[in-house]
Amino acid sequence: MTRVLFLEDEPTIADVTLEYMKMQDYIVDHVADGTSAIEALKKSRYDVAVLDIMVPEKSGLEVLQYIKEQFPETLTIMLTALADEQTQIKAFNLYADDYVIKPFSPIVLLKRIEAILRRGKQSAVIDEHGLVIDELGYQAYYDGENLQLTLTEFLLLQTLNSQPKRVFSREMLLERIFPDDYFANDRVIDAHIKNLRKKLPYNFVKTITGIGYQFQSEV
Repeated sequence: MTRVLFLEDEPTIADVTLEYMKMQDYIVDHVADGTSAIEALKKSRYDVAVLDIMVPEKSGLEVLQYIKEQFPETLTIMLTALADEQTQIKAFNLYADDYVIKPFSPIVLLKRIEAILRRGKQSAVIDEHGLVIDELGYQAYYDGENLQLTLTEFLLLQTLNSQPKRVFSREMLLERIFPDDYFANDRVIDAHIKNLRKKLPYNFVKTITGIGYQFQSEV
């Protein structure tokens, strides 16, 4: 579940936006001033903070700075009626992940939240060591480096990795990788496996003579 800290002091905007966030099944803590936002951050961990800049007590920018110093993993969206360039630059200089100008559509805000969550997940994937398969991004990484797989190569690796102890025949892989109306000889799989192996830093794909292929972990 995604946990959101929502800093907004205008009741009408807060009420409507909260309803949309809850419809998205986000767990939302709403506060109306910057001091309360910082207190909430001390008590809970948040995936995303949506921060209005012009709020009572501490400003949204002060809360943003606190987040980046204390909880850099929390993604941030600045929400404000201030459309001047200087304010935007100040927010981005504090490493805000996005910036939304009022008036705004709650649906658009939700899409912005989804977008930065996807980017955050991709960054986490890239930071991991060894072989990492990003299911959402259709990408594979090794020690943080993108392996630049084609879609077919990715789907082959993903399928084999999904059941490491299972031996997949060429016919099984054809059925899983290609659409029903695609006609191909099962030796097409051999060609794609050959290309996949060239891009992998370790031989993760083991040939089972007379049957097909199996995923094997690094030794």
